[in-house]
Amino acid sequence: MRALICLSAFALLAACAEEPPASEPGEPSAAYEIVPVAGGLDHPWSVAFLPDGGFLVTERSGALRRVSADGEVSDALSGVPAVFAAGQGGLFEIALAPDFEDSGTVFLSYAYGTNAENGTALMRATLADDGLTGGEEIFRSSAKRGAHHFGGRMAFLDDGTILLTLGDGFEFRERAQSLEDHLGTIVRIAPDGAALADNPFADQEGARPEIWSYGHRNVQAILRDPATGTVWSNEHGPRGGDELNIIEPGANHGWPVVTDGVDYSGARISPYGLDRAEEMGFAVPVHVWTPSIAPSAMTLYDGDAFPSWRGDLFVSALAGQAVHRLEIEAGGIADEEMLFTELGARIRDVRTGPDGLIYLLTDSPDGQLLAVRPAAAPGD
Repeated sequence: MRALICLSAFALLAACAEEPPASEPGEPSAAYEIVPVAGGLDHPWSVAFLPDGGFLVTERSGALRRVSADGEVSDALSGVPAVFAAGQGGLFEIALAPDFEDSGTVFLSYAYGTNAENGTALMRATLADDGLTGGEEIFRSSAKRGAHHFGGRMAFLDDGTILLTLGDGFEFRERAQSLEDHLGTIVRIAPDGAALADNPFADQEGARPEIWSYGHRNVQAILRDPATGTVWSNEHGPRGGDELNIIEPGANHGWPVVTDGVDYSGARISPYGLDRAEEMGFAVPVHVWTPSIAPSAMTLYDGDAFPSWRGDLFVSALAGQAVHRLEIEAGGIADEEMLFTELGARIRDVRTGPDGLIYLLTDSPDGQLLAVRPAAAPGD
């Protein structure tokens, strides 16, 4: 059955130099329909689910909005920090603390500073009816210049600590191989922002104690599989070489020494590609996309609405204008399917909702929050 769709036209934005993959998807592996939940969002970046059935949505330009269960979008909530909204910088992820229903605590990641000196920061606050209260910046990454490669995604580990992804700053890719600053790393911090004594480099002289893994380019998604404890991430390559990785503490993921991507000029970045990554002591990606799809977010589907998709990873794509469904088998990818290409839109976020539906955010000046649900049977 063909997917059904009920949507307005989308403005298409070019995000990077890469072209989307040319392959055409066949019949989807499950029958679905896509329905709008809310619109009029300015480059929405992240969505979180509230216990009352509503949503919190960040806009990259710096606003945090409530969206009610029936799609009503609030005015910008108060208490949001000032952000560096330029290039790829701005307000990034909103995440509810694991104890949110008792504490009301939320975490916001965002770009701080100016074009001359900026980085990625993390704030903790309490959600009230009309905004955030008690906001406190608990982490600030090493500063760089320019408006690219901030990372900004979060995941909670089972001990309540937070993983925060960071980028290499684009112009400073060699620093991804250094432990002396945060560029090109994933950091692990306590809920109050403190570095953890059991982090892999906490006792190493000259190393930043927050670093959990390094050798990254621009990590755009991270999640922990609650069943296995596996931490998955994806990151942008340049022209090709986007990676899906399993993150282990202390691992070096090789950028820019080993990569399958080439520079935007067409020049080769690594003389080794990924062929010698393992031999040279670098973590090897589980999956690579060339040409680039510009991965943006990721969810591990565990809902009941689509039983055949349970346990699959869903990776949203900007340049690729699709969501890639990845079947996991023995820690690797057994199959890949492109979904939701009929939107013709850059997809910034993909999430599994508490109702078992899949939710998407489209990256546009008039972006939408969309729900993917099982298609109605004929005659329903």
